[in-house]
Amino acid sequence: MTDNHSQRVPLLQTLPGDEVRQAMWRFADRFDLQMLVQSARSVARGPVARLVAAGERRHHEWTPAKAELLRAFDAGGLTAAFIEPEYGGFIAGPKNLAVALVAFELAWVDAGAATCSLAGNLALSPIHERGTEAQRATYMARACPPADGQGRPPARGAFCLTEPLPYVGVDTGVLSGRMRIASWEEGAEPVLQVDKRGRFITNMDFADFVVAAVDSDDERIKGSCMIILEASDPGTFDRGAPTQKLVHQLSSTRDPIFSLQVPASRIVGGYTIVDGAIVPNYNHSQVIEAVFQRTRVTVAAMTAAKLLSAVEPIIRYQRSRFRGGGSAPGTPRHDLGLQMKEDSLHRLVEIWATGEASASLVFAAARLFDEFDVLERQKNEVLAARGIQGARSQFRTLRQLQPAALEYLALAARPPADRDQERLAALQQDPLVQFLVKEAEANVLCPACKLWNTGHGATVMREAVSLMGGYGVTEDCPGFLLQKWVDAQLEATYEGPEAVQRRQLSVTMTNELFLAQFRQGIAQLERIATLDPRLGAGVLAAAMELWDWTLGYLLESADADGKRLYRDQRQGVTFPLADALCWLLAARAQILDVIELEAAGKANPALAEGWPGTVQFMADLCCVQSAQAAGEVGRICAELVFGYLPAAPATGTAAAGDLADASTPGSEALPTAGRAAPERTPADRGAAASADPRAAVDLAEFVRRRCRLDASLAGARLAKDRAAGALARVMIPEALDYPQ
Repeated sequence: MTDNHSQRVPLLQTLPGDEVRQAMWRFADRFDLQMLVQSARSVARGPVARLVAAGERRHHEWTPAKAELLRAFDAGGLTAAFIEPEYGGFIAGPKNLAVALVAFELAWVDAGAATCSLAGNLALSPIHERGTEAQRATYMARACPPADGQGRPPARGAFCLTEPLPYVGVDTGVLSGRMRIASWEEGAEPVLQVDKRGRFITNMDFADFVVAAVDSDDERIKGSCMIILEASDPGTFDRGAPTQKLVHQLSSTRDPIFSLQVPASRIVGGYTIVDGAIVPNYNHSQVIEAVFQRTRVTVAAMTAAKLLSAVEPIIRYQRSRFRGGGSAPGTPRHDLGLQMKEDSLHRLVEIWATGEASASLVFAAARLFDEFDVLERQKNEVLAARGIQGARSQFRTLRQLQPAALEYLALAARPPADRDQERLAALQQDPLVQFLVKEAEANVLCPACKLWNTGHGATVMREAVSLMGGYGVTEDCPGFLLQKWVDAQLEATYEGPEAVQRRQLSVTMTNELFLAQFRQGIAQLERIATLDPRLGAGVLAAAMELWDWTLGYLLESADADGKRLYRDQRQGVTFPLADALCWLLAARAQILDVIELEAAGKANPALAEGWPGTVQFMADLCCVQSAQAAGEVGRICAELVFGYLPAAPATGTAAAGDLADASTPGSEALPTAGRAAPERTPADRGAAASADPRAAVDLAEFVRRRCRLDASLAGARLAKDRAAGALARVMIPEALDYPQ
C-alpha cells in the first residue's frame, strides 16, 4: 500500500464476500474449509433462521422442530467436522480453525443453534484431548453420523462440569459430584458408583452419553477425574428439569441428576493401580484445562459473528428510515435517510471496526492452536521417548529449556546477516523449544479473545441494537439483533466468566517468552507504519510500548505501604492491565489480516475488481480500531501509574508548563494532573526513593511515551471520515439472505 493523497481514494463497492474472508482468515487454499463454511451457512440461513422467524426462541423446551436441527447438522457435515477421518470424519489434522468457522457461520444467525452444534464437540473434547485410544475409537466413531446404509443413529454427547453450587460455574475446582467403588472382584474391572448433579448442561434432552467431572468419595480412589456416563448404565440417568433461560433457546439446557454404576475403564485417560488404589492418569482440572484452552476460542467466534452480521441490517434501516414519508426517490432524504448525518455513520464504523478486530483475533487464535496441537503431540512423544513422565517432571524439563526458547526468539529477531544460522536452525528443529514459544502465545491469546470478544463485544452489540431505533427491540428486527445482544450476555459467562479470563491473563502475560514476542510485534508494527501509515500501525506500536513500560513499572513499584503494585491479589492493577492488552492484541491481528488481504489481491488478478476499495476501507477500519485501542490503553495505563501516588492537596492550579516539565529527564513529575506538587522535604524524597527508587525518572518517561502516543493519533479521525463516506455509498443486497 502507498499513501498518496493526490490520488482519489477508492471506495468500498460491496460488502466483503467470501474471497475477502478467505484471504484475511488464511483459508483461501483450504477447499475443505471453504465447503464446510458454505454448508454451515446453508444450515444457518435456512433451517436455523426459519426456526427463529417462526418463534421457536419464545420458549425453552426442546421441541420436535428444534430437534430437526440435529439432522440438519448431520446432513451438512457439521457433526463430523470435529471427528478424525479414521473414525468417519473428513478433515485431517487439527480442527480449531474449522470449528471456529462453523461457530461463526451459525452464530451469524443464532448463537443458540451454534451452541447446540458445538456442545457435541465439547463433549468429545475431553476424550479427544486426554482419552485413551480405546475411548477415542469408541466414542468418536459412535458420534459420527452413519454412512449410507448403516442403520444406527449418531450418539450425542454432553459435557457436565458445573453443579448446583452457590455461584455456579465460577470455581471449577469445587466439585460435589462423587465416585466410590461399588464392586471390585479379584481380577475384574472395578465398578464405580457415580453420583452427580449438573446445572446448565447443554444437550441433555438428547444426550446418549455424558462426560462428567467427579471427585473421590472413597479412600481407594485418589483425586478427581472426568468419567463417561451412558444412558444405558445401571441406575438413574435423569435428564432433569429444563433451565428457565431467556437466551440461546435453540439449544437444549437442563439440570440433570445421575446415580450410575460404570466400569473404571470409563475414566477419561485411564488409570493405574498404586498400592491397591485407583489413581486416574488425569485429574479433572488437567482435562478441562486442555479442553477450555481450545473451546473458548469458538465461543469468542460467536460474538464476532454477531457484530459483523449487524452491519447490513443497520445500513438498510438507516437508508430506508424516511422512505414512505413523502420523500422523493433521488433526494438525499430518500436515498440516504439517517446516513445523511455523520453521527449515524461514525457509530456504525465503530461497530464494524470492532467486529473486524474481534474476528481477526479469534481466527488468529484458532490458527495458532492448529499449530500448537501439532507441537503438543510432538512434545509428548519426545518426553515419552526420554522416559519423562508425570506433570512435575515434564514441567521441570520444559522450565530448563526456557533460556533456549528466549535465545531462539532473540536470534529470529536479528537481521539475517547477524544471526548464528546454525544455532537458529537447531532451535527451530527442537520441538520442545518451539512448543514453549507457541504455548506462551497461546496461553495469552485464548483468554484474551474470550474476554475481549464476549465482554466488549456484548457492549458494542447494545450499540448496534440502539442504531436500529425502536425497531431494534422488536421481535421482527432484521438480523435478529436484539436476540443476538441478549445471547451475548450468556456467552460472556461460558467456560469461565470474565474474572477467570482476567486471572489467567494476569499470570500468562508476564511470561518472558510472551513478552519477547510482544516486543517483536512492536518492532513489526513500526516497520509496517513506515510502509503504510493509513493502517494505524504507528499508534498501535506506541500504545503497545506504553503498555509494556507500564507493566515493567508496576512489577517493580510499590504503593505507600510498601506492597508491590503488581501481585496476584491486587486485581485492581492486574485486571485492568489485562483488559488493555486485549485491545492491543485485537487491533494488531486486524492489521495483519488487512496486510494479508492486500497481498492476496496482488497475487490474484481475478480479484482485482473492487479490491482497492475494499483494502482501503479495511485499512481505515484498522486505523479507527487502533485509535480506540490506544485511547483505552492510554487511559488505563495513566490511571495505574499515577493513581497509586498520594493525592496532592488542593493548594492551587498547576502552571500550564508543569506537565511538560515533567518530561524532562531528572525532573520530578506531578503526582496528579491539574494540581500543584506539594512541598517535599529531603526526608520525604528519600522515603519516596526508598519505596520506588525510579519514581521520578519513570514518571517523566511515562509522560514522554504518553505524549508520543497522543501525537501518533494524527489522521485517525480522517480515517473514520473516509470509512463513513464509504458506508454511505456501498451497495447492499435488496434484502437479507435469511431466513431462506
